[in-house]
Amino acid sequence: MTKKSVATIKDVAKHASVSVGTVSNVLAGSMTVGALVRARVDAAIAQLDYHPNQVARSLKVKTTKRLGLVVSDITNPFFAQVLRGAEDCALANGYILITLNSDDKVEREKKILAVLRSSRVDGILLVVAPNAGDSTHISNLLRSGIPIVCLDRVDENIPLDCVSVNNIDASQMCVRHLIQQGHRRIAIITGSPTLQPSRERLQGYLAALKEAKINVESELIKEGDFHQTSGYRLGKELLLVHRRPTAVFVSNGMMTIGFIHALNEVRLRSPEDIAVASFDDLPLAEAFRPQITVVSQPAYQIGHDGAQLLIDRLQRKISSQDPVAIRLNPELKIRESTSFRLDLNEGHNSTGKSTDGTRRSHGKRQVARIISAN
Repeated sequence: MTKKSVATIKDVAKHASVSVGTVSNVLAGSMTVGALVRARVDAAIAQLDYHPNQVARSLKVKTTKRLGLVVSDITNPFFAQVLRGAEDCALANGYILITLNSDDKVEREKKILAVLRSSRVDGILLVVAPNAGDSTHISNLLRSGIPIVCLDRVDENIPLDCVSVNNIDASQMCVRHLIQQGHRRIAIITGSPTLQPSRERLQGYLAALKEAKINVESELIKEGDFHQTSGYRLGKELLLVHRRPTAVFVSNGMMTIGFIHALNEVRLRSPEDIAVASFDDLPLAEAFRPQITVVSQPAYQIGHDGAQLLIDRLQRKISSQDPVAIRLNPELKIRESTSFRLDLNEGHNSTGKSTDGTRRSHGKRQVARIISAN
C-alpha cells in the first residue's frame, strides 16, 4: 500500500494559480485578499485536503494557536461547563485548548504553569488554586509575556483580567429567601478562606443575617474546601447536634452532594426536617429528590467570555493595559428543598417538631422559580 503524498502550500498555490504568499494571507485571515481569490484558494485547500503544519507555522509567526486552561477539578460539573464554553470559543477562533487540573494545590499549579509556558501556549485561562498570598509564579508568567485571564476565582494579589460572578449579592439573595421562609438558625458550609469566592459567599450570608437582624452564631459557620468529602463531614457535624439548624446554605455544588449524602445517612429529609440551598446548580438537578434550591451560575458563559477576553488580548483588540473585570449575575432557582415555611409558634408541629420549637407548614412545593441577582 503506497503512502499518499501530503499536499504542501506550494501545491495549493499552483492549484489555485496564486502565489504562496497569497495562500499564506488566506490562511492568516488577511482582509487584503479579494473574495474571488479567497474562494479559489479555499477550493484548492479542500480539493487537495491541505492541512497547514502548525508547528512550522508557529516558528515563523511566533504564535502556536494554543491556549491553556487550568481548573481545580474537571470532575466538578461546574468546571466541565466552564471548559465547554472556553473550548467552543477557542475552536471558533482557530485555537485549541489544553486543559489541566491543579487539584486545588498551589505546588501542582506551579508545575502546570511551567509546562504550559514550555509548550509555548499563547495565553492561559486560570482557575487559581488556594494560596497564602504568594502569587510569584503567576507574576513571573505575566512578565514572560503570556497573558492570563482568571475564571471564577480572582487572584487579588495581582491585577489580572477576570470573569467571575457576583457572589455577594447572589448569596445574600439566597439566604434572604431562607429567612423569608421563616428560618432563623441558618448554617453555612464555606470553602477555603484563601479563595475569593468563598469569602464573598460568606459575606453575602452575613449581610443577609444582618439585614434581618439575626445574630451570627459561630457554631453554624463551617469551613469546608469546596470538595464533596468536606460537605459530607461538615453535614454530619451540623445534623447530629441536639439543636441543629433549620436550614443550611452550602457554598458550592460538590459540597452539596456530600451534604445530601450525610442527610440521607442520618435519615433526615429535606425540606421536612431541614431546608437546603446550594451555590451551584447540580448535575441532573431536576432528577434529585428533593429538587435543590440553587444559585445557578452561568458556567458556560464564564468559560466562553473568558476565552474571548483572552483572544481579544492576543489579537490586540483591547488597547488599554488596565485589567478587565467581567462580573456575571447568577440566578436563584427556588425548588422543593426550601418549599416548607417555618412558623414561629412554639409547640405546634404539622410535620414533626423541629429542633428549635418551630413548626413547618407544607405549603405548595415549588418546582422552580427563578430570580436574577441583578
